Amino acid sequence: MAKVEVDRRFPRTTGGVLKAARMLVAFMAIITFAVKRSHEAFLALVIMELVITFLFYLLYLLKLDEKLKFMFWPLADAFNSLVAALFLLIVGLCATIIKTIKETLIGGVFCLILCVLCIIDATSILKKVSFNRS
Repeated sequence: MAKVEVDRRFPRTTGGVLKAARMLVAFMAIITFAVKRSHEAFLALVIMELVITFLFYLLYLLKLDEKLKFMFWPLADAFNSLVAALFLLIVGLCATIIKTIKETLIGGVFCLILCVLCIIDATSILKKVSFNRS
């Protein structure tokens, strides 16, 4: 049985802090969307964002990206962040247009903040990827 290592430095790195911030903002968006029972698509997207970000956080925290070599994980993480940013931008704009329900408006603002965090995370990951450049 393979021994699982824990990277104790990862939570203090830029990627670890960004992923933790993404999970925190996604959790706050889930709370605000769930309070007034906003549209299910808003809630489903933010829950998926929270779960996928948590899985990538665990992947890097447990150093599984070094053990599971069948995929180039930083590129998958950056692609996930960019796709999530696109969907969160759409949901954030749709939710902020509904100004009659304050909780949905606040959830939309959280989605827009989450979109910005996703873009920052993707750019920080893509800056580190070398693609065999010297």
